[in-house]
Amino acid sequence: MRFDILTLFPEMIRPALSESMIGRAVQNGIIDIHYHNIRDYTTNKHRRTDDTPYGGGWGMVMSCQPILDCYNAVTGGEKVFTVYMSPGGKKLTQRAAMRMAKQDRMVILCGHYEGVDQRVIDSIVDCEISIGDYVLTGGELPAAVLIDCVSRLIPGVLPDDECHRDESIESGFLEYPQYTKPAEYNGMRVPDVLLSGNHEKIAQWRRERSLEKTFNVRRDLLKGKKLTAKEQIFIEKLRARNSK
Repeated sequence: MRFDILTLFPEMIRPALSESMIGRAVQNGIIDIHYHNIRDYTTNKHRRTDDTPYGGGWGMVMSCQPILDCYNAVTGGEKVFTVYMSPGGKKLTQRAAMRMAKQDRMVILCGHYEGVDQRVIDSIVDCEISIGDYVLTGGELPAAVLIDCVSRLIPGVLPDDECHRDESIESGFLEYPQYTKPAEYNGMRVPDVLLSGNHEKIAQWRRERSLEKTFNVRRDLLKGKKLTAKEQIFIEKLRARNSK
């Protein structure tokens, strides 16, 4: 999959996507990430890429010309699936990431200042994505989050193509606690069940801890989930405990 990032600050995002599994996926040719500086396409003699908003108001707005010229140069004038990172967009979810992972190519537009001219959004943007209900200085860090989230769903990026399916959120529940050696550290012991070698009991313990964490932290994820009779009883016990 190819990602084309349109940004005023490519060096804000390049290091984050050059390390760990994403960096290795790039080196192995599984994903391809290209960085395009919008400022290189401005026709303004002072290399400006923004201007004051019509109608007045605080701040500056990124202009049409450099963004659209950058986009056309990158895409060759063809329509490519394009995401605008915006606090006003739909919140990024695992389900949305799974849909985007089916694309062969994505253009990601990073806004800055007070955003971009609406005509840019109307002419090239397929969807606006937010990574949360807060405001950042620009779209570069959200773009890195989006690329990380989508890339790890592409076959070959993770060491095991199956491993992401059992993870927090994608499985529908938050992940159970994890432990590693040593079995005891500073008086804190790993739960005995994990040392027992009884895989059936370990699986049950993990499922219950996953349900418990989901119930306590993200109860909304339980809505509409099909639970076994034992799991429903377990949830009712948690609910009764919390009501005391």
